[in-house]
Amino acid sequence: MGQQGKIFDDAALTSRRLRMVDEQIVRRGVLDSAVLAAMRTVPRHRFVPPDRIDEAYLDGPLPIGHGQTISQPYIVASMTEHLRLTSNSRVLDIGTGCGYQTAILAEIAHEVYTIEIIPELLEAATTLLKHLGYRNIKSRHGDGSLGWPEHAPYNGIIVTSAAPKIPEALTDQLAPEGWLVIPLEFGRLGRQELYAIRKTSKGIEKKYLYDVRFVPMRGAVED
Repeated sequence: MGQQGKIFDDAALTSRRLRMVDEQIVRRGVLDSAVLAAMRTVPRHRFVPPDRIDEAYLDGPLPIGHGQTISQPYIVASMTEHLRLTSNSRVLDIGTGCGYQTAILAEIAHEVYTIEIIPELLEAATTLLKHLGYRNIKSRHGDGSLGWPEHAPYNGIIVTSAAPKIPEALTDQLAPEGWLVIPLEFGRLGRQELYAIRKTSKGIEKKYLYDVRFVPMRGAVED
């Protein structure tokens, strides 16, 4: 029987999700209780294509169409933890994709603003997020490298595509002591490094986290 013909039991999928958090995320050092609770709550299998449901809780990214991917669960959790969110936070999510990272943020933060440049992905994600009951998310189609200035400042900004440089618009829209988590791509070899960037009274502080692999950022930042 092919994957599309399988019947997936909710209890079994929940068990896989809980095991994913314990084995892939906690063991790698993610400790933020709100992040772990969100990862245990959000049904990742709802955000992947139907023929990929059996792979939803494996340790890796998956294609979601249009040349895009849903990130590896550990990467989602780790990037979210580095935002240092609270229940009062306002967050900007650059690259809605399938909406999974957006849902994780919405479980933790007070307000989530999400931008996607591919309209088909945005429409599908927005429909799913509303169906799952999220009411603290606002979405729009557009160039994420320009941010969403109307709702700034943001306590946290997360970027889920690799940029050739830090978009100035995003640091401008950070609140004081806010954090920007972004992958940056360097050189012809395409090495990508994840950074946590903090806005302080003395300027921008930049901290290297680890090497990553994301799809390239599209929009004005390419120019």
